[in-house]
Amino acid sequence: MSYWYNVSTGQVETDENRSRGVDVMGPYSSEAEAAKALDSARARTDKWDDEDREWESKGSSGHGDEDLED
Repeated sequence: MSYWYNVSTGQVETDENRSRGVDVMGPYSSEAEAAKALDSARARTDKWDDEDREWESKGSSGHGDEDLED
């Protein structure tokens, strides 16, 4: 069984009662994982933002461009 997190209602849903459309995140393998959907998404976004900042700072310093030559 898969679990889904409904961002509109804040409720965990199952395959049997899942809402349709853009209001759900998932699927997740457990109810607990689905309940933490927003926290997990926020953590991934924060990690990606940190990686983007690191990448951009390397590019602006002129380092790391060696592999771009053809």
